[in-house]
Amino acid sequence: MMCSWRCALRLESVNRVIHLRTQEEIDVIARGGKIIANLLAEIAPRVVPGVSTADLDIFCDEYILSHDGAVPVFKGLYGFPGSVCTSVNEEVVHGIPSPSRILASGDIVSVDVGVRLAAWCSDSAWTFLVGEVDDAVHGLLEITEKALGVAIEAAKPGNHVGDIGAAVIATVEGKSYAIVRDLVGHGVGREVHEEPQIPNIGRPGHGPLLREGMVLAIEPMLSAGSPEIRTLDDGWTVITADKALSAHFEHTVAVTAQGPKVLTTLESSFHTVSTTTTTTA
Repeated sequence: MMCSWRCALRLESVNRVIHLRTQEEIDVIARGGKIIANLLAEIAPRVVPGVSTADLDIFCDEYILSHDGAVPVFKGLYGFPGSVCTSVNEEVVHGIPSPSRILASGDIVSVDVGVRLAAWCSDSAWTFLVGEVDDAVHGLLEITEKALGVAIEAAKPGNHVGDIGAAVIATVEGKSYAIVRDLVGHGVGREVHEEPQIPNIGRPGHGPLLREGMVLAIEPMLSAGSPEIRTLDDGWTVITADKALSAHFEHTVAVTAQGPKVLTTLESSFHTVSTTTTTTA
């Protein structure tokens, strides 16, 4: 789940400590991450025209709870009503699942999933195509996923948080997409939202130092139009101000001595983004 500036301010007022996790703790986070990775792989063929976002939410809730000790961490988080966030088209993040929101061919939908397992949290999101979409939509998703990959590559000891955002900027520069700047990634651990904040813009060598043991939710979001956003009257759903399409990809990543290790893939490996969960339905 994306940490909005609203959530970031909450973090600042509660806890500014950046925790370093042991290998044993990272292993538990990775176990929860594997549940998410499998869930996203399972849900991909279910993202089809005629399905409601409530249908997706119910499937995700039941899938998570079917794993002993796992719970959907978003359910009730800050009062959020769903087990996952389902953000359609111009909805950037925090879309509330609804039986009246029926997916149609040509839509895109981000499914953002958080799992708490043995008191540790994992967080990931993927944007799926619904039915047939045009090439421009494919391009938006491809560049956003690529931005996630290069951002993950930058999450290594000795770099800084600013290097992550700088990698996103370098990927998007010259493309016809805008980085959504007013939403940030975050640390992950005992809570789903921890320090540090991970902006999708940054300057190399600036921001907190990345150290072995940090666990981060890295999650670039791009808009096909304006980077400006606004929140709907439901108090949750964040949309692009001009209602342009938006894509969102996220992984939980551990900073290790060997480099960044993605914890929310089916095949955990260094310096790689999951290819097991596709963007097509």
